[in-house]
Amino acid sequence: MANNPSVKRWQDQVILLLGLWFFVTPWVFGYPVPSLQAWTAFISGAVLVLLAAFDLYKTYFWAVVLNLLVGIWVAVSPWVLRIDDNPELVWNSVIVGVAVAVLALWEMRTDPELVKHWPGAGHAT
Repeated sequence: MANNPSVKRWQDQVILLLGLWFFVTPWVFGYPVPSLQAWTAFISGAVLVLLAAFDLYKTYFWAVVLNLLVGIWVAVSPWVLRIDDNPELVWNSVIVGVAVAVLALWEMRTDPELVKHWPGAGHAT
């Protein structure tokens, strides 16, 4: 087991970078600002960055679950918000969202502080 938090929480570092990327995508891909696409990127990206930064300080199960939920939201948001007419936006959202969700699940299943919160895990480390 690694006791180095920066190694143990590498998923949070990657999620933080993905959140930063998602936040700047309106300028990278030229979405109109303001627009539904831009607001989705700004808000979701900022939430991902804040939660990942918070998790780098101290990991809480609820914060990782929120990152998972935001990742799922990012992945499905083009269809939910009916802004799926731009293939770049759709692929970017799906890739970022799925990556965040997978990283959050990975962290939840491998971090000793989080594993104990899974149903059936008991209170053993």
